[in-house]
Amino acid sequence: MPYESERGRPEAAHHLILEDRERLSVSGVEEVESFDETAIVMHTTRGTLVIRGENLHIEKLSLDGGDLKVEGDVDSLTYEDDRGKQSGGFFARLFH
Repeated sequence: MPYESERGRPEAAHHLILEDRERLSVSGVEEVESFDETAIVMHTTRGTLVIRGENLHIEKLSLDGGDLKVEGDVDSLTYEDDRGKQSGGFFARLFH
């Protein structure tokens, strides 16, 4: 397909599965930037994902497969979108 060849390799699938706000599975993880018991920051194929909560523990991390499993009390999942900064801000996105 011409579109895929222009972009290089296609992006890996990115999925989130949250069970009872206590167990989280994430696929498409490229790198874990930082983690502690209250926050985990990771780069995924779809942007930077920040997980916030209490007693967070990484149970499994496989960067080869792009899989991460977290246990703890999950309060929020937030994507920090860097695309706006790269494209010139609000007005550049508005008139793109």
